Amino acid sequence: MKNKIITILILLSLLIPVTIFAITGEEIIRKADEIQVFETSEASGEFRIKDRFGEKVSTFNSWSRGTEESLIEFTSRAERGQKVLRTEDELYLFFPDAEELIRMQGSMLRQSMLGSDVSYEDMTGGKDRISQYDVVLEGEENVNGNECYVLIMTAKVRTVPYPKEKVWIDKETFLVWKAEYFTKSGRLLKEMETLEVEEIDGRMIAVETRISDKMKTDTETIMIISDLKINIAIDDEMFSLEELSW
Repeated sequence: MKNKIITILILLSLLIPVTIFAITGEEIIRKADEIQVFETSEASGEFRIKDRFGEKVSTFNSWSRGTEESLIEFTSRAERGQKVLRTEDELYLFFPDAEELIRMQGSMLRQSMLGSDVSYEDMTGGKDRISQYDVVLEGEENVNGNECYVLIMTAKVRTVPYPKEKVWIDKETFLVWKAEYFTKSGRLLKEMETLEVEEIDGRMIAVETRISDKMKTDTETIMIISDLKINIAIDDEMFSLEELSW
């Protein structure tokens, strides 16, 4: 009887690692990245920016193509005509009143976008995180009723906005429900939480998120995406510098 128990324990010990490592951290991140990328997309949306002085709303239209090209045009009265263009590794800002085109670089990238908790630097991170981070699958946790993988990501390149990230990714849909962003030394810089999702093209997409800059006091930004259209025809000139000032 004792030998049978020992044999069962040995078999269980062999099976446990298989269960734990049935999926790797890299595979989870790859799947999470894949659901966020469309051939092309078009959407409208708004930033609801709250701080100790009150709340303001900034509206925008946006377009994207693949992982590297995107354009945001603000449509709210105070910012109407301002545009942010991302093309490959470059980011440009256009102010219509001054007819000025600015290439964002260095410390400029850390500036807040319209006073929100989103920085221009947040737009520069690529969506191929496997090539940018070392990924460790730390465990599993429940986030607001959703069973999630918990992953720690440590940057292996200097071109990413944050040296370290902790993310909670849905075990079924691979949607990111929550994320924390840190300095290299481990200081918390920013938090993100998904508030509302929508199924689009068979994928669960975050359409409302809350972003909080932990370097500020009493502030948060709610970003809402509406009227999202995917895999549509977009003019090749949409993401060109020549068209940015129009």
